[in-house]
Amino acid sequence: MRSLIIAPAIAAALATAASAGSVVYTAPATAIIDEPMRNGSGAWLIPLAIIAILALTLTNNSSETSPS
Repeated sequence: MRSLIIAPAIAAALATAASAGSVVYTAPATAIIDEPMRNGSGAWLIPLAIIAILALTLTNNSSETSPS
């Protein structure tokens, strides 16, 4: 009669001990805050300057002639 009481108690104790280490850590959820678009940052000035420099360099029509 004792084995009918002790066996399930031991099985329950072993089952809880075995499953105690199998808990998977889940990171807490973080809130994602989207920042609004910022106008007037001036980031478009860099490509515009590069295009202007290339245009001035490629369209240079100065003719260098030596006076004789």
